[in-house]
Amino acid sequence: MTTTPPSATPAPTSDPTSAVAGLASPRTLHSTWAPSYGDRRPPATEADLDAAAELLAGHRVVALTGAGISTDSGIPDYRGPDAQPRSPMTFQQFVGDPGFRRHYWARNHIGWHHMNATAPNAGHRALAALERAGVVSGVITQNVDRLHTVAGSRHVIDLHGHYNEVICLGCGHVIPRAALDARLLELNPTFLEEITELGDVEIAPDADAVIEQTRQFRTASCERCGGVLKPNIVYFGENVPKERVARAYAMVDDADALLAAGTSLAVQSGLRLVKRAARDGKPVVIVNRGVTRGDEFATLRLNAGTSPALEHLVHRLG
Repeated sequence: MTTTPPSATPAPTSDPTSAVAGLASPRTLHSTWAPSYGDRRPPATEADLDAAAELLAGHRVVALTGAGISTDSGIPDYRGPDAQPRSPMTFQQFVGDPGFRRHYWARNHIGWHHMNATAPNAGHRALAALERAGVVSGVITQNVDRLHTVAGSRHVIDLHGHYNEVICLGCGHVIPRAALDARLLELNPTFLEEITELGDVEIAPDADAVIEQTRQFRTASCERCGGVLKPNIVYFGENVPKERVARAYAMVDDADALLAAGTSLAVQSGLRLVKRAARDGKPVVIVNRGVTRGDEFATLRLNAGTSPALEHLVHRLG
């Protein structure tokens, strides 16, 4: 969940336990999985990368990506070897407590500006090149950063949504994030400048930022119905839309092989796709720095960064 759902620091004025009382328990997008040991394998060699190319050669490959593919663009991941511990905000917290919402939107106000200026890296561009070459049939990403689309990939399923839309939980109206940004700038004209001066900013993987000074931030409501606005992304404790899940399964079923890149597969919505490919006897190649929850389903597992590994595949297959 670049997987991935909003990360949360403690809300400044609310008790999260009481805030979510009576709401449904987390469902689809939920995971407490973390690797119990470090990856003891040496980094993948050129021979290992050649083996991956040979395994995928002649196949229609579907790519499944996670936050690790965006780290070279300056966006930190959730569970990589160098990732900082994060406590994701849940859907229940966001819906049930105005304090959580204010805290989130203040952080997102900064994170969105950073994300909007972020560029694709070599890994994103490599998958786009492999699609143009007819090797990759499509990309299913758990990230919300839209960098695959910006890089030129045409067949992309944003499994958890993307950061550039906002939805009203009351009437369902969807607006561009840029339109909300104009309203938030009007409501909080000095906020960005004040926070930048404090230097209390750490960018998170989900168009969010980790900051502490949020008490004075003013949020915006839906202009149509006055309802609660939420980023049009899937939070922990929220279901991935069924139609989107069906399209992802169909893309896996239509492919001959699956390449998972930069994902720990900690969240079931991604892991199920790997299991489905493995169940059907399709080659599964996992490229990731560190162990993953899906290692047992892999035909070939490479301990490698996504950018050099995917560039190697372009050289061999593109």
